[in-house]
This record gives sequence, structure tokens and C-alpha cells, in this order.
Amino acid sequence: MPFRRFFDRGTKRDAPAVEDESSTDESPADEDLSDVEEESTVEDEYDGEEEAPEDAVEINWRERALAVLPTGASTGSKRVEALYGDEAAVGPTHYVSASGCHVVDSTGRSFIDCTMALGAVALGYGEPRVQQAAMEAIGSGNVAGLSDVREVEIAERLREHIPCAEMVQFLKSGAEGMSAAVRIARTFTSRDVVVGSGYFGWHDWASDSAGVPAAVRDLYHPIPFGDVTALETAARRAGDRLAAIVLEPVVEQMPSENWIQTARGLASSLGAVLIFDEMKTGFRLRAGGYQALANVTPDLAVFGKALANGFPLAAVVGHRDVMEAARRTWISSTLAGESVALAAAGAVLDYHDSDDICGMLATAGQSMRQAVGAAMEASGITGVRIEGIDPMWFLRFDDPRRETRFLELALRHGVLFKRGAYNYASLAHDEETITEIERAASAAFVELLEEEQETT
Repeated sequence: MPFRRFFDRGTKRDAPAVEDESSTDESPADEDLSDVEEESTVEDEYDGEEEAPEDAVEINWRERALAVLPTGASTGSKRVEALYGDEAAVGPTHYVSASGCHVVDSTGRSFIDCTMALGAVALGYGEPRVQQAAMEAIGSGNVAGLSDVREVEIAERLREHIPCAEMVQFLKSGAEGMSAAVRIARTFTSRDVVVGSGYFGWHDWASDSAGVPAAVRDLYHPIPFGDVTALETAARRAGDRLAAIVLEPVVEQMPSENWIQTARGLASSLGAVLIFDEMKTGFRLRAGGYQALANVTPDLAVFGKALANGFPLAAVVGHRDVMEAARRTWISSTLAGESVALAAAGAVLDYHDSDDICGMLATAGQSMRQAVGAAMEASGITGVRIEGIDPMWFLRFDDPRRETRFLELALRHGVLFKRGAYNYASLAHDEETITEIERAASAAFVELLEEEQETT
């Protein structure tokens, strides 16, 4: 077996009881669902594998969410249109349990999950040692008026893995961590302009969304990934106002050495801070992130996601002289050092101390890619490619409508793929599961082609 199976896969469980509101609620197509047991397009969509009333419950959750959440989901990538590319797409939007690499939706159907909570989970959902550590922290009281000792212990341990981590500050989310890193860089340099390449979350400093003041937008200059000329131009134009160069070091592919070395050289020569967003790469590509693999060390970096295997934790780490600028500004969060996520991170670090977890993730990801590639070849489908790197790969469709339909069909066969972005390997994706992924992908590709032939 090329990679280890740490715990049993999840099993199907009954969905919680939900009042039947289908007689009053309207479906996305404005249809009355009161007679859903007799006639249901959702039942047809799932080919009779599940009873229509269960699907009515799922639609009910979707509608209930839209009634009380402005976008239907508090996480943008979990909105219906983000999941499937079409608000009317047939597919689950809510889950009731997750174990290993399986999630159970509100109707009781179980799916193999290739998204792994947008990369936040690498060991697997509900990994026993992580859960046990978290439960022990809960039992001891997860927060108090003093700092938990784990805050110091985990900071000390992170220094052993991350090249730039001489000092550490904890927060709760990646976006919060990146904002803190930029605040520290601006304080350290007494400058305000930031040049960046990548996605850094929703906060004002790097967003051009509605509600962000123009004066704030003007301080951030985005550049394309890997474009050395654009990086040099933007950095030199900022000149003595350049506070930081902020990069996602890996975006769909490994960066060129020239790109990373240029960023390091420009930051050093212009007196700016080089920041790596290691949200996806940390504890997945390497425990210490991309910087542990490369010959370039940033001044600051931010870790999260797999750091605590899905528990909310971010770590801003960096060289002592830069990090100490945090004392001259204000960065604080009531629950930044709460003990549960820190305890989960401790269990994750135990795994990385005892085994080559990142190597195992790469092996699992390679097997997942090969399985989907074999399904593509067997079906004869065109207009679809597999890209990315082994631990975090994705399917790219030339036609977004075909992608939506493929996702729907794959769900019928029990697999949840990520639309438009990364599918993440986990230790729970064992050989049996990967065989199921290949079977589901193959069936979905074949059915997609058959449907297209019928309409031509």
C-alpha cells in the first residue's frame, strides 16, 4: 500500500429529523414541492438511487439558507454557484457528518470528498488523535483570562519546521493572518504600498470588492503569477513606499526559481518585507511550506488550513526583527490563543514529527490524478485536463456548462469534486477509495458524452 490508512472510512448515517416545509417553501424553479413523492425531477436526476423526499429535504436546506444567510453560505466557496457553477444545479449544499474522506449530506447520502474542506483537512475528517487532543482541551476549559500554555508550546514547535519562524503570532483565519502580516510589514518599514500575486482573502488591503475605499485599493498593486517583468516594474515604481511583496508561492504549479529569487532580491534591495502566503502549501507540500523546499526564505509567512487539520487556526511567523514590529501596532483577537485549535495543531505536528506525511499526501494525490486520468482516457472525453501538482490538483474544463453537468453526474456516483479549483489529497484517500473515485469519474464522463450525443 503506497500510503497509510489511519482510520476507518465514514459510514452512512441517518439525517436528523427536519420538519417537512415543502408544502410552503418554493424550490429554485419556483415549483411547489408538496407532491414531491409522486413527481420529482430531483428523483429522476439521481436515477432513483435515493427517494425524492430526501432530496426535498436538501432543497429545503438550500432555501432555508438563502432566507437567513445573505449569500446562502458563510464561506464563499460553499455557495451553490461556487460549488457547481449554476445556482440551479442538483447537488448537496449541507452536510451532517464527516469522517475520513467521506461526508454525509442532509439526506443521508454519503460521498467521497475530494475537496477536503478547501484544503483545511489533510489527515482526514475526524482524525482520532486530533479529535482526542481537541476533546482534552475542551475538558480543561478552552479559553480563560490568561494565555494557554499551548500557545507557547506550539510556537516553539513551529520554529522547528518553518525556516523563517523565529517568532510566532496566532490568529484564527488565513485572511486575518495575512492582514496581520501586512500590518506588521507596514509598521516595520513605515511604508504603505504592497505588491502582491495570489489570493489572500477578503480583507480590504488586497481586495477590489464593493465596499473597499478607493484610497485603500490604491495601496495594493496586483501582478500576475510568474510575471517577473510585472513584479520588477511594480516594485520599482513603488520605490521607497514599498512596504511588502506578498506572494502565494505556488499557484496551480510550482514557481520558477527566477520568479522567487527576483521577489527576494527586490524586497531586500528596496528595503521591503517579503511575505509568503503558505496557507495551502504549509503542512501539505512540506510541513514548513514552500520555503522549506526552496532556497528562498521570506521575512514573514502565514500558515493555516492543514496546520490544525480543519480547526480554526492561523500562524503569522517570521524573522525576529520584523515580528517585533507587532509590539508597535495593535493585532489582537479574543480567541486567537484558545486551546482547542492549538491542541489540534499539536497533534498534527506529532504526525509530521513521526512520519513523512507530506510524502504520503503526494503519493495519494498522484494516485487520485492517475485514477481520474484513466477515467478520462477510457471514456474518450476531450476538452478536460488535469493540472496542478500531486497534493493539490484540479480538473479544468473548456466549457463551464460541461463542468457543472460532470459534477452533478459524479455526485450521482458518490464523489464530490471541486469546481474550478483544487482537489486535495488526504491520508484518508486509500486505495479502495481511489478505485471508487475512478469508477465514479468514468461513469460521469461516459454519461456526459452520451447526453451530449443525444442532443446533437
